[in-house]
Amino acid sequence: MSQKTYSAKAGDIKRQWHVIDVSDKVLGRAASQIATLLKGKHKAIYTPSIDTGDHVIVINAEKVKVTGTKEQDKLYYRHSRAGFPGGLKITNLEKLRQRHPEDVILNAVRRMLPRNALGRQMMTKLKVYAGDTHPHAAQKPAAFAVEA
Repeated sequence: MSQKTYSAKAGDIKRQWHVIDVSDKVLGRAASQIATLLKGKHKAIYTPSIDTGDHVIVINAEKVKVTGTKEQDKLYYRHSRAGFPGGLKITNLEKLRQRHPEDVILNAVRRMLPRNALGRQMMTKLKVYAGDTHPHAAQKPAAFAVEA
């Protein structure tokens, strides 16, 4: 029996498309399962240094649920003038959901992926839509049930 560690090659990777409906699902639990699909940890050929993940389409991002008082208490920070004094902008989850509902999912998933070039490559495979329609029907995405 061989004792060598398997490392996935670019030709070995078969990417699938998944569509996830997050209406009435808890934000953090759904985001962790989306991050697992993007990383490819659900596959037998998973290799930490290679992007082996699948494409994920998230619909109904405006209907995602949060627990407790996070709607008013959870804050999002951004620097509109990075590096300059007075450029920090702070908004809570309620206002961000009204303005850009898809950013709530994007921020949660991005922070669960590696903070390097590999993580940025994985984020390109994530498509988030506020409503229940998406323009990726030609890819024939399979429905994925989130346990959240």
